[in-house]
Amino acid sequence: MKITKDIFNVGVNDHQIDLFEGQYAVPNGMSYNSYVILDEKIAVLDTVDVHFTNEWLDNLKAVLENREPDYLIIQHMEPDHSASIYDFVNAYPKAIIVANAKTFVMLENFFDDMDIENRKLVVKNNDKLSLGSHELHFVFAPMVHWPEVMVCYDSKDKVLFSADAFGKFGALDVDEEWEYEARRYYIGIIAKYGTQVQALLKHIEAMDIDIICSLHGPALQENIAHYLALYNIWSSFRVESEGVMIAYTSIYGHTKKAVEILAEKLKEKGCPNVVVCDLARADMAGAVADAFRYGKLVLATTTYNAGIFPFVKQFIDHLTERNYQNRTIGLIENGSWAPLAAKIMKDMLSSSKNITWIDTTVRINSAVKAENVDQLEVMAKELC
Repeated sequence: MKITKDIFNVGVNDHQIDLFEGQYAVPNGMSYNSYVILDEKIAVLDTVDVHFTNEWLDNLKAVLENREPDYLIIQHMEPDHSASIYDFVNAYPKAIIVANAKTFVMLENFFDDMDIENRKLVVKNNDKLSLGSHELHFVFAPMVHWPEVMVCYDSKDKVLFSADAFGKFGALDVDEEWEYEARRYYIGIIAKYGTQVQALLKHIEAMDIDIICSLHGPALQENIAHYLALYNIWSSFRVESEGVMIAYTSIYGHTKKAVEILAEKLKEKGCPNVVVCDLARADMAGAVADAFRYGKLVLATTTYNAGIFPFVKQFIDHLTERNYQNRTIGLIENGSWAPLAAKIMKDMLSSSKNITWIDTTVRINSAVKAENVDQLEVMAKELC
């Protein structure tokens, strides 16, 4: 796939995978991108998942047209991008392996019998590598989202090779909205490292970028400011969209009824977005992404085995693991003899920064009653 006159994506689409990283549903598959820059010297940027090594090598050979690569640049050592390095090293024995010191340590961990001692080029932060007319500028991006990660900027074609940053779920041969799958990818995999993403954004803000080439997803070639702005919002834990997400579980339908009443009242009052999510049935990654997207969250569940329902517990764990903060939260609990859910949920979120708790907590004793409807009216007013 041609990106510019000299730059090609020789990556692959994976429609065999059902769960990315063993937990994120990817009904439209994944792309593993690898790039080639053709110049006086040829650079290959990253490899692909082990299941697609032969397809990738064939793609690479087709673009090279009887030439051989001078460099393999390793930006990220996660196996979906590094697993084919061993085969590349054997296929192209003259190619120099370009990476930083942390990457070379990881290479030894993954490939203990690969001899590249005389083929190493160790780069430092802000080092440059000339290919001829193309010059690559290396910027370290530790913990975005592994410690060895670096990105590369090509000053000639104004391309940022961004490693996993600006990536998304989904194969390249599927037409789907970038924002939804990129948000789900970012919040699921990178959100914990917002501070490190902010540091990377500061490093690249002076670069004149026309194209962003991630290791997952399409090359971003229009309205680059839009993608940078979204990453700035996500990584600074700010609200992307005004609205209320209601995340709930319900065993016999009573908590669900309360949620439905609240959602209707919010809509009546003109709340701009009301998103209702049954955590027992929803895609958890999508639910977590929505919690980060909207400014207000209502958690509704039952007391269960002197705790809370497992899906809500899992949901809150996902939020706190990713440094959920700067949001407004309301609580709805249900219990037939010893309601504890509201207290437990609040305690679980006690480490989250800048949380505003609304005054009204709705307690349902088994079934929704008139006083609960009144409480939900007050809650809706506070949220709107």
